[in-house]
Amino acid sequence: MKFGVVVFPGSNCDRDCFYTVKNVLKQPVKYIWHKQTKLDDIDCAILPGGFSYGDYLRTGAIARFSPLMKQIYRFAQKGGLVIGICNGFQILLEAGLLPGAMLRNKNLHFICKYVYIKTETNKTPFTNFCSRNQILKIPIAHNEGNYYIDKSGLKTLEENRQIVFRYCSQDGAVNNQSNPNGALANIAGIINKNGNVLGMMPHPERSSEKILGSEDGFLIFKSIAAWLNPKI
Repeated sequence: MKFGVVVFPGSNCDRDCFYTVKNVLKQPVKYIWHKQTKLDDIDCAILPGGFSYGDYLRTGAIARFSPLMKQIYRFAQKGGLVIGICNGFQILLEAGLLPGAMLRNKNLHFICKYVYIKTETNKTPFTNFCSRNQILKIPIAHNEGNYYIDKSGLKTLEENRQIVFRYCSQDGAVNNQSNPNGALANIAGIINKNGNVLGMMPHPERSSEKILGSEDGFLIFKSIAAWLNPKI
């Protein structure tokens, strides 16, 4: 089992993801520069948070044209696991690997704080170590995390159970008060129809050790590892 952390110009959570996989999950991991044209022998690709290409135009709009993204697309089409975190989620949307788009936060300000998210389904490679409806405490750090999709798209997401995480209160209430950025239907994370590509705005790598204030994010990485190697 091997993880690959994609590095774009402006990525700033690549080292966090690398550290979490190597030192906390204790699995092989390597960096993959965005100009490479091969993914080689990886089982899971991580698109980390940050400000790829300075977030000029729209977030992720330039990064989606990086040479490596063609390989990420093919890798995903073949069933490879891909997780996009924050800016990585935005890139997956721009690349068409996930449906919808990101808008500016409703308050038009950058938000950096711990939030609570409800696990809508644990039947994915990324949440199998969670229980359904489990509430996770994971931080966000973004300026454009206001997820949007049209009515028919939302209906499709709901019917196919592609909504993986929703923002909620500490006791699990999904409402406007627990929505930090105005995301439609409190959506914090979605998965593709085939179930192998996840995008989420909260940062699980920043909540994978007790010293960080929460270990809930580690469940995401542990789920991926268990999916790839059930013996773990």
